[in-house]
Amino acid sequence: MAGHSKFKNIMHRKGAQDKKRSAAFSKLSREITVAAKSGMPDPDMNPRLRLAVNNAKAMSMPKDNIQRAIDKASANEGDEYEEIRYEGYGPGGVALIVEALTDNRNRTATNVRTAFSKNGGNLAATGAVSHGFERKGMIEYPASAGGEEQVLEAAIEAGADDVESSEDGHTIWTEMEALHEVAAALEKTLGEPQGVKLAWKPNLTVEVSEGDAQTLFKLVDALEDDDDVQTVWGNYEVSDEVMEKLS
Repeated sequence: MAGHSKFKNIMHRKGAQDKKRSAAFSKLSREITVAAKSGMPDPDMNPRLRLAVNNAKAMSMPKDNIQRAIDKASANEGDEYEEIRYEGYGPGGVALIVEALTDNRNRTATNVRTAFSKNGGNLAATGAVSHGFERKGMIEYPASAGGEEQVLEAAIEAGADDVESSEDGHTIWTEMEALHEVAAALEKTLGEPQGVKLAWKPNLTVEVSEGDAQTLFKLVDALEDDDDVQTVWGNYEVSDEVMEKLS
């Protein structure tokens, strides 16, 4: 098991995401509705819905909003959304995976392509970069959940594969199929997690220079600002020194 986190800059920068809370609620609602339509509208009977609801709760989304999104699926209301994955390259050769839920494939493809081309990147064929990632379960805890040894011990006991700890918190990795089981076991010992989700974990990371990082973050922000884009994953790592210069 790993002892420190290289993941803090890979998925998103939490400070930036906090500014987009209302947009995040809209995306979470969409995922809840799609998840509820894909199976039973009961989180206890539908693992994907349970995951979506847990993530909404972790973002402090009001219970009424969550229930409304589930009810929309039960009443068969709302648009039909299609799940699409885009892959491409950003500045410095960084590999990016963009997950979208869309009711208009052409609109989303155009927006994603434009974001890449305007910010030093280029869209690639599906499968071009995903071979460099693993599909894993990811459970996040704040640093206040416990010390590195305590979290490591709890993760091993729960059946997790790997733990990365830093002053920012703990990232616990599991096999995709074991995510819910491990998350439930950890909740008994460490409390409620900040996030539980399926992730694209890079096999190798690329350290990005200050110049490339600035353009890369603009690209990631442009993608995340699109209503259809749910998540952006990358294989980049930015040093603390570079982050300080850019903040």
